[in-house]
Amino acid sequence: MMLKRLILTTVVILQVFGHCSREACSQNPGEAWIDLFPNSSLAAWTRTNTPPETWSFENGVLICSGKPIGELRTRRMFQNFIMEVEWRHMVPGGNAGIFVWADDITAKGVPFHRGIEIQVLENDYGNTRSHTTHGDIFPIHGATMKPVNGRGGSRAFPTENRSKPSPQWNHYRIVANNGAISLAVNGKVVTQGEECWPRRGYICLESEGGVVQYRNVRLQVLPGTKISNSDVAINDRGYVSVYSGLDLRGWKVDGVGVWKSNDWVLSYEGPTAEWGSLEFTGDQNSNGFLFDFRCKNEQSGVEIVGLADRPINPMEPPFSSSLSSSGQWNRLELFNSAAGLIAKLNGEMMSDFTDQDALSTAKNNGVCIKAKGKVDFANLYQRRSDASETKD
Repeated sequence: MMLKRLILTTVVILQVFGHCSREACSQNPGEAWIDLFPNSSLAAWTRTNTPPETWSFENGVLICSGKPIGELRTRRMFQNFIMEVEWRHMVPGGNAGIFVWADDITAKGVPFHRGIEIQVLENDYGNTRSHTTHGDIFPIHGATMKPVNGRGGSRAFPTENRSKPSPQWNHYRIVANNGAISLAVNGKVVTQGEECWPRRGYICLESEGGVVQYRNVRLQVLPGTKISNSDVAINDRGYVSVYSGLDLRGWKVDGVGVWKSNDWVLSYEGPTAEWGSLEFTGDQNSNGFLFDFRCKNEQSGVEIVGLADRPINPMEPPFSSSLSSSGQWNRLELFNSAAGLIAKLNGEMMSDFTDQDALSTAKNNGVCIKAKGKVDFANLYQRRSDASETKD
């Protein structure tokens, strides 16, 4: 009789927590559950690189249009937690995802965050040796993870196919604890990973082309575990997206050439002998600017006017030594500090660029991006004036 009671108790515990192996969940039930869509609002979220019309509510359901490709992230960072969410695709073959332990903004040259992704694919997307539509988990854009059920790479594959096709609802239960992660699809744990890095960060919902809906999204915070600063994703640096991915709202086109909105990529095509200009007409009370660019040939060029008392040309010294090869993405970051204007290219500090006069100039002048030849831009962010360089 005692043995039967022990077995019954164990079964109940596993049902409550989804699965408790490999430190995937805590013995402590944690805090009270948090509604992540309180009163059918996105008050707990920030639109990383998508405009307001990408996300809307109808009868308590969050509807994602899928355009542009990008993400919505929580305003708060989380370390250990249980997250439950119901989702369904409204288009066969639709693609979306949920990211955990992610950075504040998107990674260089892509519309997605660094973090651990839980795949949200509609069944008609298809299953292959490299992916499935039933709840893969994998690290992207610099994050790392050891898959429990892998196929030689870093992706964890589900042990069963449990995802329902469009337009049926699916239920995910994600347990993220102490660097381990597990996913229960429609009531059963099928995918697991461990030794994740980072292991504290933001949670994101992904927009990737097709209409997808979410409801009953809630989260329970579990007790924290000891981690180092290096285990934490990049905290909020005050960046706000200034490119909608749908059109050129907030920008004024001038000069030669053609600027075209290609979803998450903003493209320019013009002559190599003359500059085309794109002037930011939005909020001018900023503390800096960040954007990615790639020149499609050696005759193309980029220049920034308005953040310093002289044009900034990332194609020339001191920037050129840190410049990626032609056709590759670069990230240029410019912001004010007590010492003046700080400039970074691909994460490298341009120490001999610091301009003591740029501090007052950059606060009052608008920003103008100039381009010649064929250039792509992405991840255009303005840094809020109250942001501090100590968050970097």
